[in-house]
Amino acid sequence: MISEAGLARFAREVAKYPSDQKQSAVMACLAVVQQELGHVSVESEKLVADYLGMAPIAVHEVTTFYNMYNQRPVGKYKFNVCTNLPCQLRDGTKALRHLEQKLGITMGQTTADGLFTLQQSECLGACADAPVLLVNDRTMCSFMGNEKLDQLVDGLKAAGAVP
Repeated sequence: MISEAGLARFAREVAKYPSDQKQSAVMACLAVVQQELGHVSVESEKLVADYLGMAPIAVHEVTTFYNMYNQRPVGKYKFNVCTNLPCQLRDGTKALRHLEQKLGITMGQTTADGLFTLQQSECLGACADAPVLLVNDRTMCSFMGNEKLDQLVDGLKAAGAVP
């Protein structure tokens, strides 16, 4: 399920903590799983639990508490659009609606071609840059008016197209 390189990354993360506190690496190990598999399944939660000597439910609690972990497969590009109050006041909800229309999906869905998943997000910590969205849990995009949203989607479509 997880590659040898992934298991080596688990070991590097665990090594950062005292030997009796290796469960502290649970979030990092879940991130490794998601990077390799695209999402965190119940089976991969069990793998992490076994590796860290934790109860599977304890790992599941972490997976379900944080919205950065995908509990099911998502598109190649996952958009988390902030709709918390400061972003709402600066068109965050409008940005979400624009993406729904452009992609032909609603929040929580994935496009039929598997390229895009659209999600709502709580605060991304960039209120002054609203509306903001996070692409694939790693790239923050700021001041995302309709024109910039269209450019982002069109550029990623072109990059994600299979020849």
